[in-house]
Parts: sequence; structure tokens; C-alpha cells
Amino acid sequence: MTKKRTAARSAAPSSSRPKPSKARQKGNRVAAARPGTKQSDAIEMLRSPGGATMAALTKATGWQSHSVRGFLAGVVRKRLKLDLESTLVEGIRIYRIPGERAATPVETKSDGRKS
Repeated sequence: MTKKRTAARSAAPSSSRPKPSKARQKGNRVAAARPGTKQSDAIEMLRSPGGATMAALTKATGWQSHSVRGFLAGVVRKRLKLDLESTLVEGIRIYRIPGERAATPVETKSDGRKS
């Protein structure tokens, strides 16, 4: 005959857990990356008027392309809540963070194509 074991659970309701402060819940975070890190270098590249390609980001950081994509989605978009634009120029994807260093308007040819 086997004995049944019962697991002792804590009786504390989930409402007794401390909640995050209001300051942490607010949106519009400012990119807070320590200077001289790979993340800060990548963010500076993304803030440049021309933006950055996947190849440039992988070369500058030493990360593999799937790690760069994870950084763009997880850190840049979700954690830092920065806008990230992605455009396709002549078959090459360019990533850019629009903002205070806005790019100059792209010139268009007379037939409506971007130069």
C-alpha cells in the first residue's frame, strides 16, 4: 500500500505580493543603455539618419543575426519602448529609430521612385 503525499502550499493570497511602483509602469521610457556597451553602440547606429542594416549590426556587436533580431524586438521595442522603423531599400532591410536626429527627407525621382 502506498501513502499519498500532500504538498504544503503557502496560504498567502496573490494579492499580498508587492506591486510594481507606478514609476516603472509608465510608458515613454528613455533609452537607458550604459555608454560603451554593445547595446549602446547598436542603438546609436539605429539612431543615425541612415539607420543600420542587419549586416552592420552583426559586425559592430559580434552577435549572430538571430540575436540582433531578438535585441531589436525584445530590447529596443519592448523594454525601451522605442519606435523602430524598418524599410526595404534595393532589397536590403534598413532599421532606424526615428527621433530627435530625424533624417533628411528622401529625394524622389520624377517617376515617383525613391533615389
